[in-house]
Amino acid sequence: MPENRNGGPLGVSRISVLGAVAACALAAGVWAQMPETDVHCVPVEERAGRELGCFVLATTPVGKLRGISQYWYLDAFTSTKAAQRAQGSRATVVAAAGKTWLFTIAPGGWQASGGERIAEIGPLKVGKTEDYTAVYMEAVFEPGMKSGVHRHAGPEAWYVLEGEQCLETPGGTLVARASQGAIVPAGPPMQLTGTGTGKRHALVLILHDSSQPFTIPVSDWTPTGACTK
Repeated sequence: MPENRNGGPLGVSRISVLGAVAACALAAGVWAQMPETDVHCVPVEERAGRELGCFVLATTPVGKLRGISQYWYLDAFTSTKAAQRAQGSRATVVAAAGKTWLFTIAPGGWQASGGERIAEIGPLKVGKTEDYTAVYMEAVFEPGMKSGVHRHAGPEAWYVLEGEQCLETPGGTLVARASQGAIVPAGPPMQLTGTGTGKRHALVLILHDSSQPFTIPVSDWTPTGACTK
C-alpha cells in the first residue's frame, strides 16, 4: 500500500486496488525534468511519438454527484467496440499503455458488463452542489522529474503502472509504486516527484469542480524537498 513517509495525515482515503496491472498517475498542469525545463501537459493527439511527457487522454463532464463518495473503476477490454458496449453515462473509453480502458466514475459496488476489472480506487470525496468533470491523463517521466506546485478543486487519484512516485503536501509525503493507487483530496497544495530508479508510467484522474480549472498553480506554499531526501 502507499506509504506516508512522515507519518502525518494527508487526508488520504481508503484505496481499493484489484488486480495486478492498472492505471493511475501523475497529473499537474506542468512537469519539469530539470528546475529550468518545464514540460506542459498536451492533448494526446500532440504526443507525436514522444515517450516522456504528460498527455491529456480525455475530458468527461460527469455532472452533480450530490456528495456521494465515488470510485474510479478501471476495466480493460479487448477492443474499443467491446468497451463502448459497456460504456455508461459517466464512463470514458481511452487507449493508453497498450490497452483499451473503460474508466468509470460511480459509487461503490459498480460493475462493468464485461472486461477485466483492473482497479477500484476510492472513495473519492465530492461536494453536494458542484458539477464535476473527470480529466484523465497518462504520464511517463524519468526519476527526478517534478510537477509544478499546484492544487485541485476536487480529488486526484493515481494508479502507477511502473516505477515510483512521491507526492508532497503540507501534511507529509505519500509514495505509490507499480500496481498501487493513491488519492489526495481537494484543496491542499502539492508537488509530485518521480522517484526510484526507473521510469514512472502512470494514469491519473482529476475529478474537479467544473467551474474551476483542473489544475490551479500555487504560490503560497514551498515544498521541503522531502520526496528526494
